[in-house]
Amino acid sequence: MRRREFILVLGVAVAFPATGLAQQKKVFRIGYLSAPTRDSVQRPLEAFLRRLRELGWVEGENFIIEYRWADGNIDWLPELARELVALNVDLIVAPATSAVLAAKKATSRIPIVMTFPTDPVKLGVVSSLSEPGGNITGTTASVGMGIIGKLLEILKQAVPHITAVAVLGNPADAGLALQMEELQIAAHSLSIRLQLFEARGPEEFDHAFAEMALARMDALAIMTSPFTPHRAKLAELAIAARLPVITFLREFTEAGTLMSYGVNMSDFIGRAAIYVDRILKGARPADLPVEQPTKFELVINLRTAKAIGLSVPPALLARADEVIE
Repeated sequence: MRRREFILVLGVAVAFPATGLAQQKKVFRIGYLSAPTRDSVQRPLEAFLRRLRELGWVEGENFIIEYRWADGNIDWLPELARELVALNVDLIVAPATSAVLAAKKATSRIPIVMTFPTDPVKLGVVSSLSEPGGNITGTTASVGMGIIGKLLEILKQAVPHITAVAVLGNPADAGLALQMEELQIAAHSLSIRLQLFEARGPEEFDHAFAEMALARMDALAIMTSPFTPHRAKLAELAIAARLPVITFLREFTEAGTLMSYGVNMSDFIGRAAIYVDRILKGARPADLPVEQPTKFELVINLRTAKAIGLSVPPALLARADEVIE
């Protein structure tokens, strides 16, 4: 074989493997940082993964997910966020306020897609909803924080005689202070006395409910995110105390609390997949406006109403998107 022919053949042989390597798709690594247990948010997680599949993302083929679950312990989130940064993931998905803030503190380089946080502008997470700036964008469940005050309005419509409402919150939840501010504004306009009762986890629930009884609370609003894994326990305690309860999440109402008013978490977290898709395809988080909800759903559990001796006004039932009977 002539030298020139040998070089040509060798060049072709070398070119084929090189071309094959060039055609291999990158497998993106997505970090998923969440405060609750996986079991407690399985439905919204499935909605997120389903939307990714619809957008052409196949787990194990062009992306993998590194999950970090705090199992209801908000204090674990900063360390879990640092673990994801150390893995050099391509993007972090952070549902709810505390996860977003933990991810923000851990990195200013890796893109972060937030879902469901309390007012991200007031929290300093983004510069504005229309122009987030920095490395964070996504969806927020708040509409000028008015959704939080709406909880008390609906509670008052369901139980007109209430004058004292307990608020159950986790002091480690970074969004709690902002939520209380908005609740206080609504409480003042409705002539309701508001009192915060703190619990870091289920081991403190019994004490919190005992304190509510001593304080003669008429109803309860639960600030939900850290308590999602324990919603059945909270429903049981509330029914035993004959307390009408309202939360943001329908999952609580399905578990036995009286009412919920808020976005459908599965639908809304599913929309975060659109941000993931765009960012992994080259878009900058700073250029993607934060999406706000346009639809809220009211869910009422009539079984619970009967159990606590409450007759829900027909006008409120007529407004409900779903009634559990």
